[in-house]
Amino acid sequence: MTTNSTQKVLLINTHLTYPNWSEGLLNDAFHQKAKDFFLEKGFEVIETKVEDGYNPDEEVEKHIDADSIILQTPINWFGAPWIYKKYVDEVFNSGLFSEKFLSGDGRTRENLTKQYGTGGKMQGKKFMVCSTWNAPKASFDDKNQVLFEGRSTADVLIQINSNYRFCGVDIVADYNCFDIFKDGDIVGTLENYPKHLEKVFEL
Repeated sequence: MTTNSTQKVLLINTHLTYPNWSEGLLNDAFHQKAKDFFLEKGFEVIETKVEDGYNPDEEVEKHIDADSIILQTPINWFGAPWIYKKYVDEVFNSGLFSEKFLSGDGRTRENLTKQYGTGGKMQGKKFMVCSTWNAPKASFDDKNQVLFEGRSTADVLIQINSNYRFCGVDIVADYNCFDIFKDGDIVGTLENYPKHLEKVFEL
């Protein structure tokens, strides 16, 4: 957590542009909505657009400085775009080697009761995913659905959330824009986004 009175939020946009098909306007809109919300609340906003390039060591410092972190991402083939996996591998490896994110995986040979995933150093921070889906909302949390078999969005996003939980960060409820190509309520979902941010970040 920051030691001064100004809270900081890191907004990461990992949309990957596919010209004439997926230009990133929707994810940009959610990113901007979050930025406007936090600025109105008096936060300092730190930003990264993964597609534009980044320095892994600088991204580590952004994470250390931030009190809250939001990943804005489309869901491409049931996960974030491949550029985000590259980002995570490079940034979290830097945070591991410098021991700024974590010190080992939490286990020690001296104390075998310590659990895997308890070596994080980023306690007190919060992380949230805001994502855009082709999948409809009805495909989640319903055991009668063939694809997800009753799983929630949090279940599907576990490979993203676990990176942060592994480093000691608290995970807050995700926010999702569903069915974006067919029958989703994009306008309403965008308008309601600040209410979700206010609730999960307790502002």
